Amino acid sequence: MTAAFLELKSRRDAILAAEPRLRARDLAAKLGISEAELVALGRDDAKATRLRPEWFSIIEEVSSLGHVMALTRNESCVHERKGVYGKLGGNAHVALIVGDDIDLRIFLSHWRFGFGVVESTEHGERRSLQFFDGAGEAIHKVYLTDQSDVAAYDRLVAKWANDEPRAPLAVEAAPAREDALPDSEIDVPGFHAAWDALKDTHEFHGLLNKFKVQRVQGLRLAGMSRAMPVDALTLRRVFENAAARETPIMVFVGNPGMIQIHTGPVSNLKPMGPWFNVLDEKFNLHLREDHVASAWIVWKPTDDGMVTSLELFDAEGEAIATLFGKRKPGQPEDKAWRAIVVDAIEKVAA
Repeated sequence: MTAAFLELKSRRDAILAAEPRLRARDLAAKLGISEAELVALGRDDAKATRLRPEWFSIIEEVSSLGHVMALTRNESCVHERKGVYGKLGGNAHVALIVGDDIDLRIFLSHWRFGFGVVESTEHGERRSLQFFDGAGEAIHKVYLTDQSDVAAYDRLVAKWANDEPRAPLAVEAAPAREDALPDSEIDVPGFHAAWDALKDTHEFHGLLNKFKVQRVQGLRLAGMSRAMPVDALTLRRVFENAAARETPIMVFVGNPGMIQIHTGPVSNLKPMGPWFNVLDEKFNLHLREDHVASAWIVWKPTDDGMVTSLELFDAEGEAIATLFGKRKPGQPEDKAWRAIVVDAIEKVAA
């Protein structure tokens, strides 16, 4: 072990002694390293097995673990959903799992590091699979529950264990965010016309790329008939209305490597300090309201009619979370969801 390695472990242990409940992401930040490097550092009460970069095959086998908790997060929001992973579709670049409980859109080209982690906790051993991007930022984690198949987990980790577990992580600097084009260089009339011609919400990303428009910039240039800025408190009102009316909604949270979706009702809403939380049996959400720099109600045309969303962004223009009404392709938008959004806007305005 090098002196630098020992010094890093010593600093980590000192921080944990003072703050034993510190989350891994925050501990890594205090140490000045990535979360992936923190996991690779190891601990006396935790074993991390580095996995081979066979991400599609590994995720394809997660269904064998049975009932688990899927976790996807970004800097401002954590999305946790319990259930069983269904059949994996797609390919080694873009994959997806579509299910009533676990619903994922997976962008595997961003995946670089993975670990099977076994930690000792006050409630016993906690097993997980943890995946990170090239900068060592967490993309996705899978935690076993008391209903999971532990033997299947052990077999999966042993099967995909890296042949060179001690090889150092080649962590890269996170890519710099591209500067937005000046508004004067955007073909706004063409952008409006293309927006109005959308047939599916999945075409929206391509629309932004075609006109070289960043997402918040695009919402700002769209005009009030397509995107309306709203107060950040609209988030609470939408959740409160959905809970009170028992209306199922869709909650999307993601990062460059993963989008995780909850579809269903919400009920147990718990604001705690800067965090707005949903603490339901199958679905947990933890969102930093103080990170919401802009919020928008957005209307996109589709072959099934207009689709309404609430979209939240941080100060850098990165997406925090997006909410829709429960809907499947080929179905019109739920009128109850539209009413929830309208009422939320009116309550905040009042």
